[in-house]
Amino acid sequence: MLLTLFLTFAKIGLFTFGGGYAMISLIENECVNRNRWITHDEMMNITVIAESTPGPVAINCATFVGYRQKGIPGAVAATVGVTLPSFVIIYLISMFLDSFLEIAWIANAFRGVRIAVGLLIVDVGVKMLLKMKKKLLPCAIMAASFAVMLLINFTALKFSSISLMLAAAAVSLAVFLLRGAPDPKGGEKP
Repeated sequence: MLLTLFLTFAKIGLFTFGGGYAMISLIENECVNRNRWITHDEMMNITVIAESTPGPVAINCATFVGYRQKGIPGAVAATVGVTLPSFVIIYLISMFLDSFLEIAWIANAFRGVRIAVGLLIVDVGVKMLLKMKKKLLPCAIMAASFAVMLLINFTALKFSSISLMLAAAAVSLAVFLLRGAPDPKGGEKP
């Protein structure tokens, strides 16, 4: 199982460009659909937690899934698997960076990769949106966050996405406190 975790996440790390958000779609495909290590709901929760904790989202996801399967050794195997390919590739590129970027076919290939990365990120967003429970508060927070991000991008304002996440958390926490405490597991009142 440790070797399977390592190889699965090494494949994800090797064939995913564009960082953690682009990897989420592949992690979900491998861990939910193919290997059935976690459920779709767990994947959404892992993604939210991985975005909210320090470190790259893909590494946090890999660490959680590995830990879920085989404890600390599984977490280490999955984390090393997802990071090792990127480390090796970046190390090799850094040795030849000046000449690497001057090769025309590599520069053109990376233009196509940029488009694919954007599509992978949109894919993750659409899947999460479709799986989100359609309740008023999450939908309102999502719509307001989307509107604020569009406004920021169109007006070229300097605004940290962390501030937006903290504002959304504050609104959700305020509603939670106003409604009263749910059951101890964090679920909703019946």
